[in-house]
Amino acid sequence: MSRAASRSLQIAAAIDHLKLADPVLGRHIERVGPFTLKQHRNRYEMLVRSIISQQISTKAARSVRLRLQAATPSGRITPEDLAAMSEESLRAVGLSGQKTRYLMGLTEAVLNGTVRLDRIGRLSDEDVIAHLIQVKGIGVWTAQMFLMFALGRLDVFPHGDLGLRSSIGQLYGFPEMPDPATCQKIAAPWRPYATVASWYVWRLSDLKNDPTADASVYPV
Repeated sequence: MSRAASRSLQIAAAIDHLKLADPVLGRHIERVGPFTLKQHRNRYEMLVRSIISQQISTKAARSVRLRLQAATPSGRITPEDLAAMSEESLRAVGLSGQKTRYLMGLTEAVLNGTVRLDRIGRLSDEDVIAHLIQVKGIGVWTAQMFLMFALGRLDVFPHGDLGLRSSIGQLYGFPEMPDPATCQKIAAPWRPYATVASWYVWRLSDLKNDPTADASVYPV
């Protein structure tokens, strides 16, 4: 069986499980439709995108990322490209001083082998997080985004994500944004497919604000 076919069977099993385990989510899944998330193959770029997106809007982060990509020597976001750029040229695309330092640190760690993105897919979820957070600027949330969007892991629940918590509050009728512990309780029946459930919950915002948004890729 091909990898794509195996993945399709996993997603089908995930959706069947979620509909049975959580009727509220199940009705939402019916409204949203097929699960379309695609795995982001450029692991380094995925980390760069996540660092860029910290504490700014998705729209602003995407704008910075596109300017960065246009400014690199090859027009791509690779460790070799960013290593060839000066701190001033990185700042010129709209990166803060702190994020510039984070990206330079990540780039150095990838190039000197401290972070082995070529082998990281062999690690468990917990070990992936531990491997990545040794880089300044990469915390648990960024590592979780990497697990979900770059490695395609199916059972990641980023309970600290404000957008996810907000959508959970709306979907389950909370008067205020639920705290991470409450979100963890709601997500318990989703296991072992918390990534798939989280993607569907994130889509609640798209349905309200932009139903045509491309939800198949990392949004930044």
